[in-house]
Amino acid sequence: MKAKFACADFTFPLLSHPHALDLIANLGFTGVDIGLFDQRSHLWPSKEFKNTRASARKLKRALSDRGLVAADIFLQMMPDFTPFAINQPNAGRRRKARDWFQRTLEYADAVGCRHVTTLPGVVFAEEGRDASLARSADELSWRVAQSEDAGLVFGTEAHVGSIVTTPEETADLVRRVPGLTLTLDYTHFTRAGISDRSIEPLVPHASHFHMRGACRGRLQCNLKQNTIDYPRMVAAMAKAGYRGWIGVEYIWIDWEHCNESDTISETIQLRDLIRQTVAKL
Repeated sequence: MKAKFACADFTFPLLSHPHALDLIANLGFTGVDIGLFDQRSHLWPSKEFKNTRASARKLKRALSDRGLVAADIFLQMMPDFTPFAINQPNAGRRRKARDWFQRTLEYADAVGCRHVTTLPGVVFAEEGRDASLARSADELSWRVAQSEDAGLVFGTEAHVGSIVTTPEETADLVRRVPGLTLTLDYTHFTRAGISDRSIEPLVPHASHFHMRGACRGRLQCNLKQNTIDYPRMVAAMAKAGYRGWIGVEYIWIDWEHCNESDTISETIQLRDLIRQTVAKL
């Protein structure tokens, strides 16, 4: 297995975007996971999409000047992921979410990125899980088709608070949506006390990975407290023939205790652990 390492630009929100990219390059990464998170990342889609291709070309130049490439473009429309969840019962909001997704595909293509990610939606209590899940599957199917037409790979990330919070629910969603792949992040399951063994069946469905330290009750923790068996995960990736990027994704945000880690040191330590593990395969 040949490892390609990416680091998220949103790992370093206190730096300007150029300085964050400088740091990522200086840490020896070649890929960058770009957070297109409105109102909370360096690059806001509401601003980038005012002139999508010009904004994308600017980002591509900034990456190229540092010897970097975009590994993933991750769209989130608001800090609160419910109002514009892809399976919103409100049709007008769903139309806007589709519009921004199509712009994301155009943006990714102009940046030279071949992978995009969005969230899978949430359960809307007023209608129940079954109806919310059916609409999520419909919207994800549309996104798979749009991505395939654009020559891009689309992944969705099961996460805390989403419509899929267990490996079993996530596998069911993949079965409902032919062609759907996962941006797989063990930590959202680990936080709930779910074992690596239970998460492992999802690995063959992954087109992108997010990795950081986590343990029961903590979506993010320092590597010393981490309970994810990363060597085991890498072995499962190799067995599945995984060829995509490995995204080291520490975040610094006042949510889920995620502002309690030294993101630079933890990124270096996890990067080195994964490198050493891959080298032994």
